Amino acid sequence: MEDGQPITGLLRKFAEGDRDALDRLIPLVYSELQRLAEMYMHSERPGHTLQPTALVHEAYERMLKQEHPDYRSRAHFLGTAAQVMRQILIDHARRRNAGKRGGGGVHFQLFIDHDVAVERPSMLIAVDDALEELGQQDPCMARLIEMRYFGGLTAEESAEAVGITVAEVRRQLRVGQAWLRRELDRKDAEPEESA
Repeated sequence: MEDGQPITGLLRKFAEGDRDALDRLIPLVYSELQRLAEMYMHSERPGHTLQPTALVHEAYERMLKQEHPDYRSRAHFLGTAAQVMRQILIDHARRRNAGKRGGGGVHFQLFIDHDVAVERPSMLIAVDDALEELGQQDPCMARLIEMRYFGGLTAEESAEAVGITVAEVRRQLRVGQAWLRRELDRKDAEPEESA
């Protein structure tokens, strides 16, 4: 879908406080939101209580509650939607893990065919914690990792969303991916805390 005037105009109206603009926008981007949700849910454990449609609807509800949305383009909106969906799954995983300790290391393949094989909530939490740490050091790099590997945005869409060149997006993704792998391997090698 092209970032045509109707989408841009609706994003602008929503940013200006017209809450109904989001209701008119969602049908125009619903298939892309559904694709994002399916990518996320593909990475989740079998039998997860959330389904892609429910994830889209919960993301919509959270985005509707944002006080000062400032979506500059379709790609920026989808990047934000990807971030919201990831946070919903993280919140779900944290609730599921509440009261539990450990459960083994967090070793798993990251960034293979744009798929994060997250079979246990603790793995998703470990990736989220690592991304949060990266975000404190380099917020742009963390956002690019999130948009690409969790949101499925292309390098071109990510470049548009954050306002940098495609070459810089690709460079930052390579560096960020290496940092995350190293961080997750380091955490996996740490001895478990005793109960």
